[in-house]
Amino acid sequence: MKAIVTCGPSFEPIDEVRRLTNFSTGELGVRLANALTDAGIETACLRGEQATWPGGCRAVRTIPFTTNDDLLAKLEGCAAEGPFDAVFHTAALCDFKVDEIRDAEGASAAEAKIPTRGGALTMNLVPTAKVIPELGRLFPDALLVGWKYELDGGREDAVAKAFAQIEANATAACVVNGRAFGAGFGLCEPPDAIREFPDKQTLCEGLVAWLLNRGR
Repeated sequence: MKAIVTCGPSFEPIDEVRRLTNFSTGELGVRLANALTDAGIETACLRGEQATWPGGCRAVRTIPFTTNDDLLAKLEGCAAEGPFDAVFHTAALCDFKVDEIRDAEGASAAEAKIPTRGGALTMNLVPTAKVIPELGRLFPDALLVGWKYELDGGREDAVAKAFAQIEANATAACVVNGRAFGAGFGLCEPPDAIREFPDKQTLCEGLVAWLLNRGR
């Protein structure tokens, strides 16, 4: 069997020295890639360059990425190599990128390194391209698993968003976690199944077992 794990944060540039990014260490994705590898599954780990978790990755390949567009290009490269059995999309990608920056006088600020002496800046942010809707096109025969990290609302809201993601992107499952969900992780599968895991280790073990069972 062959699998892909995406993990860690992407970033979007503000100028040539500053960037927008997410709070993500890449730990969970690396742990999952290691668990898959230890189970004999040939795994490629696509890890954001800004991931800070120091644990080693035992995947057959570790491929760095930068922006959302760069991750999509790297996934397209993997898809061109041949079929995969599963894609676990754990990466914490930027939802917005900089469209335009203007200084306090309303003039465009387009320097390679925007100077602070100019005072306050106004940035216009626009949504980035989503990667998860492209996974079905790139890996039509793979089991696709997305992630929902939710902070606002309660457990029912978080679970509802997980199932909405599954329906919108035709994925096989979605892992949900975050303050809204509460402690641990939930593996959501259509039409309404939820399996709970108390921590990262049991989640990774559960996802490996899930894949092996589904792949028979």
